[in-house]
Amino acid sequence: MKDQFHQQLEALLKEQTQLLAAKNHPCSSYNGYVQRFRNPVLTAAHTPLFWRYDLNPATNPLLLQRFGVNAVFNSGAIKWKGKYLIFARVEGYDRKSFFAIAESPNGIDNFKFWDYPVRLPEIDSRETNVYDMRLTAHEDGWIYGIFCSERRDETARPGDLSSAIAATGIVRTRDFCSWERLPNLKSKNHQRNVVLHPEFVKGKYALYTRPQEGFIDAGKGGGICWTLIDDINNAVIETEQLVEERLYHTIKEAKNGEGPPPIKTHKGWLHLAHGVRQCASGLRYVLYLYLTDLAAPEKLIASPAGYFMAPEAEERIGDVSNVLFANGWIADADGKVVIYYASSDTRMHVATSTIDRLLDYCLHTRPDGLKSSASVKAISDIITANKKYLALQSV
Repeated sequence: MKDQFHQQLEALLKEQTQLLAAKNHPCSSYNGYVQRFRNPVLTAAHTPLFWRYDLNPATNPLLLQRFGVNAVFNSGAIKWKGKYLIFARVEGYDRKSFFAIAESPNGIDNFKFWDYPVRLPEIDSRETNVYDMRLTAHEDGWIYGIFCSERRDETARPGDLSSAIAATGIVRTRDFCSWERLPNLKSKNHQRNVVLHPEFVKGKYALYTRPQEGFIDAGKGGGICWTLIDDINNAVIETEQLVEERLYHTIKEAKNGEGPPPIKTHKGWLHLAHGVRQCASGLRYVLYLYLTDLAAPEKLIASPAGYFMAPEAEERIGDVSNVLFANGWIADADGKVVIYYASSDTRMHVATSTIDRLLDYCLHTRPDGLKSSASVKAISDIITANKKYLALQSV
Protein backbone atom coordinates (compact mmCIF):
# COMPACT_ATOMS: atom_id res chain seq x y z
CA MET A 1 0.00 0.00 0.00
CA LYS A 2 1.35 3.41 -0.96
CA ASP A 3 1.98 5.93 1.76
CA GLN A 4 0.46 9.41 1.70
CA PHE A 5 3.55 11.00 0.11
CA HIS A 6 3.46 8.69 -2.92
CA GLN A 7 -0.31 8.90 -3.23
CA GLN A 8 -0.11 12.70 -3.39
CA LEU A 9 2.80 12.58 -5.82
CA GLU A 10 0.96 10.13 -8.05
CA ALA A 11 -2.06 12.46 -8.12
CA LEU A 12 0.11 15.44 -9.03
CA LEU A 13 1.84 13.52 -11.82
CA LYS A 14 -1.46 12.28 -13.24
CA GLU A 15 -2.96 15.77 -13.23
CA GLN A 16 0.05 17.29 -14.98
CA THR A 17 0.31 14.49 -17.53
CA GLN A 18 -3.31 15.12 -18.52
CA LEU A 19 -2.64 18.87 -18.75
CA LEU A 20 0.43 18.50 -20.97
CA ALA A 21 -1.23 15.97 -23.27
CA ALA A 22 -4.49 17.87 -23.74
CA LYS A 23 -5.33 18.59 -27.37
CA ASN A 24 -5.98 22.24 -28.22
CA HIS A 25 -8.95 23.20 -30.40
CA PRO A 26 -9.80 26.37 -32.32
CA CYS A 27 -12.27 28.75 -30.71
CA SER A 28 -15.64 29.11 -32.43
CA SER A 29 -15.20 32.84 -32.97
CA TYR A 30 -13.25 33.84 -36.08
CA ASN A 31 -12.90 37.22 -37.77
CA GLY A 32 -11.22 36.17 -41.00
CA TYR A 33 -7.65 37.10 -40.10
CA VAL A 34 -6.78 35.37 -36.82
CA GLN A 35 -7.90 32.12 -35.17
CA ARG A 36 -7.58 31.82 -31.41
CA PHE A 37 -7.31 28.45 -29.65
CA ARG A 38 -9.22 27.49 -26.52
CA ASN A 39 -6.52 26.43 -24.08
CA PRO A 40 -3.52 28.38 -22.87
CA VAL A 41 -0.37 26.69 -24.14
CA LEU A 42 1.71 27.47 -21.04
CA THR A 43 0.76 28.30 -17.47
CA ALA A 44 2.42 28.00 -14.09
CA ALA A 45 0.92 24.51 -13.86
CA HIS A 46 2.87 23.45 -16.97
CA THR A 47 6.23 23.91 -15.24
CA PRO A 48 7.83 20.61 -14.20
CA LEU A 49 6.93 19.24 -10.80
CA PHE A 50 10.63 18.63 -10.16
CA TRP A 51 11.17 22.41 -10.33
CA ARG A 52 8.60 23.08 -7.68
CA TYR A 53 8.77 20.10 -5.33
CA ASP A 54 11.51 18.26 -3.54
CA LEU A 55 10.52 14.72 -4.56
CA ASN A 56 12.61 12.97 -1.91
CA PRO A 57 10.36 11.77 0.94
CA ALA A 58 13.35 11.80 3.30
CA THR A 59 13.87 15.57 2.91
CA ASN A 60 10.28 16.57 2.11
CA PRO A 61 8.00 14.04 3.84
CA LEU A 62 4.94 16.30 3.63
CA LEU A 63 5.46 16.90 -0.11
CA LEU A 64 5.47 20.68 0.23
CA GLN A 65 6.13 22.96 -2.71
CA ARG A 66 9.63 24.42 -2.34
CA PHE A 67 9.73 26.86 -5.28
CA GLY A 68 6.51 28.59 -6.24
CA VAL A 69 5.83 29.55 -9.87
CA ASN A 70 3.40 32.43 -10.24
CA ALA A 71 3.08 32.89 -14.00
CA VAL A 72 4.39 32.04 -17.47
CA PHE A 73 4.05 34.87 -19.99
CA ASN A 74 5.66 37.30 -22.49
CA SER A 75 7.56 34.65 -24.44
CA GLY A 76 9.78 34.72 -27.48
CA ALA A 77 9.46 31.95 -30.07
CA ILE A 78 11.42 30.26 -32.84
CA LYS A 79 11.31 27.10 -34.93
CA TRP A 80 14.41 24.97 -34.45
CA LYS A 81 15.17 21.46 -35.69
CA GLY A 82 11.53 21.01 -36.67
CA LYS A 83 10.21 21.86 -33.18
CA TYR A 84 8.34 24.95 -32.04
CA LEU A 85 10.23 26.53 -29.16
CA ILE A 86 8.74 29.03 -26.74
CA PHE A 87 11.34 31.01 -24.83
CA ALA A 88 9.16 31.71 -21.82
CA ARG A 89 9.31 34.33 -19.12
CA VAL A 90 8.67 32.43 -15.90
CA GLU A 91 7.96 34.38 -12.73
CA GLY A 92 8.33 32.89 -9.26
CA TYR A 93 6.38 33.67 -6.14
CA ASP A 94 9.36 35.87 -5.26
CA ARG A 95 8.59 38.18 -8.24
CA LYS A 96 11.87 37.36 -9.99
CA SER A 97 11.59 36.36 -13.63
CA PHE A 98 13.82 33.94 -15.49
CA PHE A 99 13.80 32.24 -18.88
CA ALA A 100 12.92 28.65 -19.71
CA ILE A 101 12.38 26.82 -22.98
CA ALA A 102 9.30 24.74 -23.78
CA GLU A 103 8.94 22.79 -27.01
CA SER A 104 6.06 21.36 -29.01
CA PRO A 105 5.90 19.14 -32.10
CA ASN A 106 3.05 21.14 -33.67
CA GLY A 107 3.18 24.60 -32.03
CA ILE A 108 -0.42 24.37 -30.79
CA ASP A 109 -0.35 21.96 -27.84
CA ASN A 110 1.79 19.37 -26.02
CA PHE A 111 4.36 21.95 -24.92
CA LYS A 112 6.88 20.55 -22.46
CA PHE A 113 9.60 22.49 -20.63
CA TRP A 114 13.21 21.48 -20.95
CA ASP A 115 14.62 20.07 -17.72
CA TYR A 116 16.53 23.19 -16.66
CA PRO A 117 15.78 26.88 -16.97
CA VAL A 118 18.18 29.00 -19.04
CA ARG A 119 21.30 30.06 -17.18
CA LEU A 120 22.26 33.43 -18.62
CA PRO A 121 25.73 34.81 -17.97
CA GLU A 122 25.61 37.77 -15.58
CA ILE A 123 27.71 40.84 -16.41
CA ASP A 124 26.43 43.30 -13.80
CA SER A 125 25.93 42.34 -10.16
CA ARG A 126 23.23 45.02 -9.90
CA GLU A 127 21.00 43.27 -12.44
CA THR A 128 17.91 42.19 -10.50
CA ASN A 129 15.39 40.97 -13.03
CA VAL A 130 15.39 39.80 -16.66
CA TYR A 131 12.34 39.38 -18.89
CA ASP A 132 10.52 39.62 -22.25
CA MET A 133 13.10 38.15 -24.59
CA ARG A 134 12.81 38.44 -28.38
CA LEU A 135 14.63 35.82 -30.44
CA THR A 136 16.09 36.72 -33.83
CA ALA A 137 17.75 34.25 -36.18
CA HIS A 138 20.12 36.74 -37.80
CA GLU A 139 21.77 36.38 -41.18
CA ASP A 140 25.17 36.49 -39.46
CA GLY A 141 24.50 32.90 -38.32
CA TRP A 142 23.77 33.57 -34.64
CA ILE A 143 20.45 33.40 -32.81
CA TYR A 144 20.20 36.54 -30.69
CA GLY A 145 18.13 37.10 -27.60
CA ILE A 146 17.28 40.72 -26.76
CA PHE A 147 15.66 41.26 -23.37
CA CYS A 148 15.02 43.74 -20.60
CA SER A 149 17.69 43.90 -17.93
CA GLU A 150 16.30 45.68 -14.89
CA ARG A 151 18.04 47.07 -11.84
CA ARG A 152 17.22 49.48 -9.06
CA ASP A 153 17.62 53.20 -9.74
CA GLU A 154 20.41 54.11 -7.35
CA THR A 155 19.62 57.82 -7.70
CA ALA A 156 16.11 57.35 -6.27
CA ARG A 157 15.25 59.21 -3.09
CA PRO A 158 15.76 57.32 0.19
CA GLY A 159 12.91 54.93 0.85
CA ASP A 160 11.88 54.68 -2.81
CA LEU A 161 12.20 50.99 -3.55
CA SER A 162 10.25 50.92 -6.80
CA SER A 163 12.23 53.23 -9.09
CA ALA A 164 14.19 51.19 -11.62
CA ILE A 165 16.37 51.38 -14.72
CA ALA A 166 15.30 49.48 -17.84
CA ALA A 167 18.30 48.50 -19.94
CA THR A 168 18.58 46.13 -22.90
CA GLY A 169 20.47 42.88 -22.48
CA ILE A 170 21.93 40.97 -25.44
CA VAL A 171 22.84 37.27 -25.64
CA ARG A 172 23.47 34.91 -28.52
CA THR A 173 23.59 31.18 -29.08
CA ARG A 174 23.85 28.53 -31.77
CA ASP A 175 22.32 25.63 -29.85
CA PHE A 176 20.13 27.11 -27.05
CA CYS A 177 22.38 25.38 -24.52
CA SER A 178 25.41 27.67 -24.33
CA TRP A 179 24.93 31.45 -24.27
CA GLU A 180 27.33 34.29 -24.91
CA ARG A 181 26.45 37.47 -23.06
CA LEU A 182 27.35 40.71 -24.86
CA PRO A 183 27.50 44.14 -23.21
CA ASN A 184 24.13 45.78 -22.67
CA LEU A 185 22.90 48.19 -25.32
CA LYS A 186 24.12 51.68 -24.53
CA SER A 187 21.37 54.32 -24.63
CA LYS A 188 20.62 57.70 -23.10
CA ASN A 189 17.07 56.52 -22.31
CA HIS A 190 15.30 53.65 -20.66
CA GLN A 191 14.98 50.96 -23.32
CA ARG A 192 12.47 48.13 -23.28
CA ASN A 193 10.93 46.23 -26.18
CA VAL A 194 14.10 46.39 -28.27
CA VAL A 195 14.07 44.02 -31.23
CA LEU A 196 16.88 42.99 -33.58
CA HIS A 197 16.04 43.10 -37.29
CA PRO A 198 16.92 39.72 -38.88
CA GLU A 199 19.03 41.14 -41.74
CA PHE A 200 21.89 43.57 -42.11
CA VAL A 201 20.85 47.00 -43.34
CA LYS A 202 23.54 49.00 -45.11
CA GLY A 203 26.03 46.54 -43.67
CA LYS A 204 24.93 47.25 -40.10
CA TYR A 205 22.82 45.63 -37.41
CA ALA A 206 19.41 47.27 -37.13
CA LEU A 207 17.30 47.61 -34.00
CA TYR A 208 13.72 48.63 -33.32
CA THR A 209 13.76 50.59 -30.08
CA ARG A 210 11.33 52.34 -27.76
CA PRO A 211 13.09 55.21 -25.92
CA GLN A 212 11.27 56.42 -22.84
CA GLU A 213 12.13 58.95 -20.18
CA GLY A 214 10.93 56.90 -17.23
CA PHE A 215 10.80 53.25 -16.28
CA ILE A 216 7.03 53.20 -16.89
CA ASP A 217 6.14 56.45 -18.68
CA ALA A 218 7.22 57.15 -22.23
CA GLY A 219 7.54 60.87 -21.54
CA LYS A 220 8.64 62.56 -24.77
CA GLY A 221 9.34 59.19 -26.40
CA GLY A 222 7.44 59.29 -29.68
CA GLY A 223 6.95 55.58 -30.28
CA ILE A 224 8.72 52.72 -32.02
CA CYS A 225 12.06 53.87 -33.42
CA TRP A 226 14.85 52.55 -35.63
CA THR A 227 18.59 52.68 -35.22
CA LEU A 228 21.62 51.20 -36.95
CA ILE A 229 24.44 49.68 -34.91
CA ASP A 230 28.02 49.45 -36.13
CA ASP A 231 29.12 46.66 -33.79
CA ILE A 232 26.73 44.29 -31.98
CA ASN A 233 29.58 43.40 -29.61
CA ASN A 234 29.55 47.00 -28.40
CA ALA A 235 26.08 48.24 -29.31
CA VAL A 236 25.62 51.98 -28.95
CA ILE A 237 22.58 54.03 -29.97
CA GLU A 238 23.75 57.24 -31.61
CA THR A 239 20.53 58.38 -33.29
CA GLU A 240 16.98 57.03 -33.48
CA GLN A 241 14.43 57.55 -36.26
CA LEU A 242 10.71 57.36 -35.49
CA VAL A 243 9.00 54.54 -37.41
CA GLU A 244 5.59 54.06 -35.78
CA GLU A 245 4.39 56.98 -33.69
CA ARG A 246 1.98 57.01 -30.80
CA LEU A 247 -1.05 59.28 -31.26
CA TYR A 248 -3.72 61.00 -29.19
CA HIS A 249 -6.97 59.10 -28.60
CA THR A 250 -5.80 55.88 -30.21
CA ILE A 251 -4.89 52.42 -28.92
CA LYS A 252 -1.27 53.59 -28.65
CA GLU A 253 -1.51 57.01 -27.07
CA ALA A 254 0.35 56.09 -23.85
CA LYS A 255 2.96 53.74 -25.31
CA ASN A 256 3.65 51.37 -28.14
CA GLY A 257 6.37 48.80 -28.60
CA GLU A 258 7.65 46.30 -31.12
CA GLY A 259 6.66 42.71 -30.45
CA PRO A 260 8.63 39.89 -32.11
CA PRO A 261 11.07 40.43 -34.99
CA PRO A 262 9.19 41.32 -38.19
CA ILE A 263 8.37 38.70 -40.82
CA LYS A 264 9.73 39.22 -44.33
CA THR A 265 7.04 38.98 -47.02
CA HIS A 266 6.82 39.83 -50.72
CA LYS A 267 4.87 42.99 -49.84
CA GLY A 268 7.11 44.25 -47.04
CA TRP A 269 8.11 43.61 -43.45
CA LEU A 270 5.15 42.52 -41.34
CA HIS A 271 5.21 43.81 -37.74
CA LEU A 272 3.29 42.80 -34.63
CA ALA A 273 3.32 45.43 -31.88
CA HIS A 274 1.51 46.35 -28.69
CA GLY A 275 -0.34 49.57 -28.03
CA VAL A 276 -1.14 50.99 -24.62
CA ARG A 277 -3.74 53.49 -23.50
CA GLN A 278 -4.97 54.77 -20.17
CA CYS A 279 -8.47 53.84 -19.03
CA ALA A 280 -10.42 53.91 -15.77
CA SER A 281 -8.99 50.55 -14.68
CA GLY A 282 -5.39 51.40 -15.57
CA LEU A 283 -3.27 50.64 -18.63
CA ARG A 284 -4.92 48.59 -21.40
CA TYR A 285 -2.57 46.65 -23.70
CA VAL A 286 -3.70 45.43 -27.13
CA LEU A 287 -1.90 44.05 -30.19
CA TYR A 288 -1.76 45.67 -33.61
CA LEU A 289 -0.08 45.18 -36.98
CA TYR A 290 1.80 47.44 -39.36
CA LEU A 291 3.84 47.01 -42.53
CA THR A 292 7.15 48.58 -43.56
CA ASP A 293 9.02 48.75 -46.85
CA LEU A 294 11.02 45.72 -47.93
CA ALA A 295 14.06 47.69 -49.05
CA ALA A 296 13.79 50.35 -46.33
CA PRO A 297 12.42 48.65 -43.19
CA GLU A 298 12.25 51.97 -41.34
CA LYS A 299 9.67 53.30 -43.84
CA LEU A 300 6.02 52.78 -42.83
CA ILE A 301 3.72 51.77 -45.71
CA ALA A 302 0.57 50.51 -43.94
CA SER A 303 -0.89 50.94 -40.46
CA PRO A 304 -4.46 49.65 -40.00
CA ALA A 305 -6.73 51.48 -37.57
CA GLY A 306 -7.32 50.04 -34.14
CA TYR A 307 -6.28 46.77 -32.61
CA PHE A 308 -5.59 43.42 -34.23
CA MET A 309 -6.24 41.51 -31.00
CA ALA A 310 -7.51 42.64 -27.59
CA PRO A 311 -8.17 40.78 -24.32
CA GLU A 312 -11.28 38.62 -24.42
CA ALA A 313 -13.15 36.69 -21.70
CA GLU A 314 -10.72 35.10 -19.21
CA GLU A 315 -7.78 36.75 -21.00
CA ARG A 316 -8.79 39.95 -19.22
CA ILE A 317 -8.12 38.46 -15.78
CA GLY A 318 -4.75 37.98 -14.15
CA ASP A 319 -1.89 39.58 -12.27
CA VAL A 320 -2.04 42.70 -14.46
CA SER A 321 -5.52 42.65 -15.93
CA ASN A 322 -6.72 43.79 -19.36
CA VAL A 323 -3.41 43.08 -21.09
CA LEU A 324 -2.31 41.25 -24.23
CA PHE A 325 1.39 41.15 -25.02
CA ALA A 326 3.26 39.30 -27.78
CA ASN A 327 6.97 38.96 -28.40
CA GLY A 328 7.02 35.69 -30.32
CA TRP A 329 5.60 34.41 -33.61
CA ILE A 330 6.70 31.82 -36.15
CA ALA A 331 6.18 31.92 -39.91
CA ASP A 332 6.13 28.41 -41.41
CA ALA A 333 7.26 27.61 -44.93
CA ASP A 334 3.66 26.93 -46.01
CA GLY A 335 2.59 30.49 -45.15
CA LYS A 336 1.01 29.71 -41.78
CA VAL A 337 1.84 32.11 -38.96
CA VAL A 338 1.69 30.91 -35.36
CA ILE A 339 1.27 33.77 -32.88
CA TYR A 340 2.13 33.36 -29.22
CA TYR A 341 0.64 35.94 -26.90
CA ALA A 342 0.31 36.43 -23.15
CA SER A 343 -2.79 37.54 -21.33
CA SER A 344 -2.75 39.69 -18.21
CA ASP A 345 0.84 38.80 -17.27
CA THR A 346 -0.31 35.32 -16.30
CA ARG A 347 -0.41 32.74 -19.12
CA MET A 348 0.53 32.04 -22.75
CA HIS A 349 -1.93 31.50 -25.60
CA VAL A 350 -1.68 30.61 -29.27
CA ALA A 351 -3.45 31.91 -32.37
CA THR A 352 -2.88 31.23 -36.06
CA SER A 353 -3.17 33.10 -39.32
CA THR A 354 -1.42 33.16 -42.70
CA ILE A 355 0.91 35.59 -44.43
CA ASP A 356 -1.73 36.27 -47.08
CA ARG A 357 -4.44 37.06 -44.54
CA LEU A 358 -2.20 39.31 -42.47
CA LEU A 359 -1.06 41.21 -45.55
CA ASP A 360 -4.66 41.58 -46.74
CA TYR A 361 -5.58 42.90 -43.30
CA CYS A 362 -2.70 45.39 -43.30
CA LEU A 363 -3.14 46.66 -46.84
CA HIS A 364 -6.94 46.82 -47.00
CA THR A 365 -7.95 47.91 -43.51
CA ARG A 366 -8.33 51.68 -43.37
CA PRO A 367 -5.82 53.76 -41.39
CA ASP A 368 -7.01 55.59 -38.31
CA GLY A 369 -8.93 58.74 -39.29
CA LEU A 370 -8.22 60.16 -35.82
CA LYS A 371 -11.76 61.44 -35.21
CA SER A 372 -15.31 60.14 -34.89
CA SER A 373 -16.57 61.56 -38.18
CA ALA A 374 -13.87 59.63 -40.06
CA SER A 375 -15.06 56.39 -38.42
CA VAL A 376 -18.66 57.12 -39.45
CA LYS A 377 -17.53 57.79 -43.03
CA ALA A 378 -15.55 54.54 -43.13
CA ILE A 379 -18.45 52.36 -42.07
CA SER A 380 -20.85 54.29 -44.31
CA ASP A 381 -18.60 53.59 -47.28
CA ILE A 382 -18.68 49.88 -46.47
CA ILE A 383 -22.47 49.92 -46.15
CA THR A 384 -22.91 51.76 -49.46
CA ALA A 385 -20.60 49.37 -51.29
CA ASN A 386 -22.41 46.37 -49.81
CA LYS A 387 -25.83 47.73 -50.79
CA LYS A 388 -24.67 48.19 -54.38
CA TYR A 389 -23.24 44.69 -54.48
CA LEU A 390 -26.37 43.09 -53.00
CA ALA A 391 -28.58 45.03 -55.37
CA LEU A 392 -26.61 43.73 -58.33
CA GLN A 393 -26.82 40.17 -57.00
CA SER A 394 -30.62 40.36 -56.82
CA VAL A 395 -30.99 41.50 -60.43
